[in-house]
Amino acid sequence: MRLLLLGGSAFLGRAVAAEALAAGHDVTVFNRGRTAPDLEGVQSVRGDRESREDLERLAGHGPWDAIVDTSGYVPRIVGDSVRALAGSAPAYVFMSTKNVFSDWPENPATYDSPVHECSPDAGPDDGDYGVLKAGCERAVARDFPGRSLFLRLGLLLGPHEDIGRLPALLLRMAAAGTTRDVRTLAPGDPASKVNPIDVRDVAQFTLAAVEQGLAGDYIISGIPSNASTYGELLDACIEATGSTARLEWLDSEFLEKQDDLGFWSELPLWIPPGDVPWDADTSRAEAAGLRCRPLRETVRDTWAWMSADGGAVRRSYQPSRPHGLSEEKERALFAAWDAR
Repeated sequence: MRLLLLGGSAFLGRAVAAEALAAGHDVTVFNRGRTAPDLEGVQSVRGDRESREDLERLAGHGPWDAIVDTSGYVPRIVGDSVRALAGSAPAYVFMSTKNVFSDWPENPATYDSPVHECSPDAGPDDGDYGVLKAGCERAVARDFPGRSLFLRLGLLLGPHEDIGRLPALLLRMAAAGTTRDVRTLAPGDPASKVNPIDVRDVAQFTLAAVEQGLAGDYIISGIPSNASTYGELLDACIEATGSTARLEWLDSEFLEKQDDLGFWSELPLWIPPGDVPWDADTSRAEAAGLRCRPLRETVRDTWAWMSADGGAVRRSYQPSRPHGLSEEKERALFAAWDAR
């Protein structure tokens, strides 16, 4: 196949490009060349999707069998891209999110979940991330009617993650070193559920979906039967890094009472019990071929990426936003826990 990736250099886009190249497909990527280097083997077209001239120039490199949009966040801008490329491919895959559901994460993500209202012509100030993604879907559907595929993604982990969640956990465990009995904070109940999805599994499903000619919307998240626990996640981080960290579990009720403690950010991938961010109906995607590798494999491979070239990635790693507890804050939490 000939594929066009809008984006294609960082995390999700990179994973799709890598899987496509490995499968022998011809891959064109369109980006500004600022976020990350393109993979060897792709055809790079430099440009800005906000520039009509750049989009018209890009269209001249077609046609393609499918367009995969991994970098669309503003409906009006996505709409411009769709209109410029409408004659360049028979299918358009838009990487969306479960955040388009207006009652998630308070309720599980299902095919009956309501979707945010948002105009396909909305600008960047017309809503938050989930609202604007819903508007992007409408922009694609308007100009690629019947030829659009929307992948509503759950939380992604894996090698080359640029958000910082799993790398923060791995770096924390690695920081415990090889000294015995290093006291390391772990939040809540070790049996609490976690169910992210490996970015490479999303990439593999994307290519299979294009080959099958799928259209419509699919929830692409961790498969419920494949869910792990938070304890298993941290154990996998300890195993991957060779750490001897001693996990000390601080209960949820205590943590919820602490001022200025950032769930999901300072305690990556963890929130107090009661919310349901991991619950999702993936049955339609499973029927179309979605498969998810074990979380332990994702953890192992992410650390292998961070450890490549003698740890060069670890030394230069700059996530898009900070995650994880500072040593000072972790000590303060332990002090408060001990003094209960």
